[in-house]
Amino acid sequence: MTAAEHHVVPGQPPSSGSAGPSGPSGSGGSSGLSGSGGSGGPGDSGDSSGGGGAMSPKDRRRMIRRRLITLTIIVLLIGIPAGYLVISAGQSRRSGQDKEAEAAAQGLREDWPSGMQRRIFELPIPGNAVGVQYYETNNWKASRMYVKFRTTSAGLDRFLSGVGTGRAALETGKVTIGDRDTKITGWFFGPGVDWAGTTHRNKDPRPTQDITVNMTDPAAPVVYVVSAATP
Repeated sequence: MTAAEHHVVPGQPPSSGSAGPSGPSGSGGSSGLSGSGGSGGPGDSGDSSGGGGAMSPKDRRRMIRRRLITLTIIVLLIGIPAGYLVISAGQSRRSGQDKEAEAAAQGLREDWPSGMQRRIFELPIPGNAVGVQYYETNNWKASRMYVKFRTTSAGLDRFLSGVGTGRAALETGKVTIGDRDTKITGWFFGPGVDWAGTTHRNKDPRPTQDITVNMTDPAAPVVYVVSAATP
């Protein structure tokens, strides 16, 4: 036993100058610091990988689904109204053709058009008119009112003035009602008759009237009118 060992008191910690105990203690402290430093490493590595790495397959699929849903909504918002308009136009066209065919099959009605119809198509039929016939057709391009009546010379003047024209506008020998309308009405504008006609045009949406008059008997002219209004 050395002198140094004689002076150590049991229970009293060795002095800091002792080489044996301080070695392990120092290494323990050093290992503790290095441990804490090591534990920081994985934490830093985790943060960097979660913040800016490549997108995961799950996130990529989620993003693609969102884009597909958005694209589908846009297509539906544009496609459905456009399809509806096409279908509606087709139905309107067929409906108009059916009405014209029905009118042609039935022929002109032996009656006066209603007051509203006369106002819409601007047809001021004189009160002394007789043998009044009419019918109306509608399609997606235009609405037409066909009217035929017999009147007096003064009644013809009143009618032409009410339309917005006059007798001076009637051209002798001219028929202003075309083949399409004669096929629908069955009217015949052949030779051997003193025909006179005019077309009175208005700015849309007001109607335009094709007027042809049988002037063979000037005292009892027969008036044929096609008034067409464009919607």
